[in-house]
Amino acid sequence: MRARRLVAVASVAVGLVALSGCRAEPGIAAYIGDHRITDDRVAAVLKDLRDKNPKPTPSATPSSTVSGQPAPPEPQLPGAVQVASVLVLSEVCEQISEEKNYQPRGQVAPEQVAEVLMLAPGTGYVRQVAELYTCLSGVPSEPVAPTEQEMAALIGVGREAGLIPATTTDEDAARQLDGEQLRGALATRRSLVEAAEGYDVTVSPRYRPLEFPVLSFPGDVPAVSVPLGELGSDAVTDISTPEPVRSTATPETEGTAS
Repeated sequence: MRARRLVAVASVAVGLVALSGCRAEPGIAAYIGDHRITDDRVAAVLKDLRDKNPKPTPSATPSSTVSGQPAPPEPQLPGAVQVASVLVLSEVCEQISEEKNYQPRGQVAPEQVAEVLMLAPGTGYVRQVAELYTCLSGVPSEPVAPTEQEMAALIGVGREAGLIPATTTDEDAARQLDGEQLRGALATRRSLVEAAEGYDVTVSPRYRPLEFPVLSFPGDVPAVSVPLGELGSDAVTDISTPEPVRSTATPETEGTAS
């Protein structure tokens, strides 16, 4: 059965931060204020993912089921960039929530995340993602209308991914895309960027550019993303890119499972 996507039940978001200064130390993946996330911690999460989600043997992965239907796709393990983005954003959310006394408005169970990501529920990464979405559910935001530039960028992403047909005008696409989910995602991104400006978040060039999607089109094509740390070209390249869905659709907010 095809896994369901993560969809927000409240104004869930992500955020982050602009950064000042340049901090670099061997073995450090990222800094959030005085807190450090080490390369060893990222590596430990990746090892746990591999150990608890081994690749099926060829005999266990037939090209089709007994009924003749295609077998479900194999899950793709998150890479170092995805792991680092979850660890960084989790720390940012925890600090903001403690400072502002934000309380979660929804609980996300590891089993929900495991179903969506097609990973073992006992995986540490799965638990971390569940805790992150629970934390983000408590970050308040008031929906705001997208600017012309934001809408143009969103339409551009949709067209490049083959999700908005060439026969659909920009005006029609904007009317279809503009809604509660988009406005909530933009508001959450803006509110967290503003709230986290005081944190000196710095990311190692090995993980840049580091982003976390607030809103995605079907097929996990990022629609609205929040940059985590400095921009840079020396990025880790083992993150997998999902195949785009060749159909028109409204993007979905990342958050709790429905």
